[in-house]
Formats: sequence, C-alpha cells, structure tokens
Amino acid sequence: QVQLVESGGGLVQPGGSLTLSCAASGSISRIYDMSWYRQYPGKQFELVATITSDGETTWADSLKDRFSISRDNAKNALYLQMNRVTPEDTAVYYCYANVRIRGRDPAIPYWGRGTQVTVSS
Repeated sequence: QVQLVESGGGLVQPGGSLTLSCAASGSISRIYDMSWYRQYPGKQFELVATITSDGETTWADSLKDRFSISRDNAKNALYLQMNRVTPEDTAVYYCYANVRIRGRDPAIPYWGRGTQVTVSS
C-alpha cells in the first residue's frame, strides 16, 4: 500500500558532502514523523534524526553539527544533507515514516530498504 524508496547513496571522500532522499508513494492520507536511521557494517542500528510534519527535529548526539534533515510534504519526500562526512558515517541509511493510509486508521510505520553510504578515500 505504501512504499518508501531511498536514493542518493554512494561513495564519497572524507570531508565531502552527500544528499540522501526518500520518496513515499501509495495511498497516503498524511505522513506524520519521518526519520533517518543507519546500520553500520557491524550491524549496530541507530537513529540519525527525526522530523515531524511541522518541521520539529530531534537528533542523535554529535550529528546535528554536520547533518541537516528536511522534508517536502507536498512531495511526500524526506532528505538528509550530510556534510564533512567521515569514515564512521559509512552505513546503510534507512528511511522511516509513520503514515496514515487513505480510509484507514491509525497511522502505520513503514521502512525503506536502505541506501548504502561509503566514506572512503
């Protein structure tokens, strides 16, 4: 019914920048909170940031200074601007969205399949 598709991952040099995108599609009435999570090669999984439908954000420690999260409600899209990346940012980045389906309640959480970000020289 709803799909989240991440894009924009790839290889980037340390100190560089990268923008990730997440597009939601389907029978969407409204998207509430949206988040980026990441999973390291060692399988540790953590929150990067969350943004509400009103634009309020919450961040993991230390990432707020380098990354920026944003969304376009008209496009059902989520973005993550990554700046001054380091090898420690290497991970699979996942999009999360709490979605209300047309004609259904309550909102349901959905996950994308992830996009790989590799920071290496």
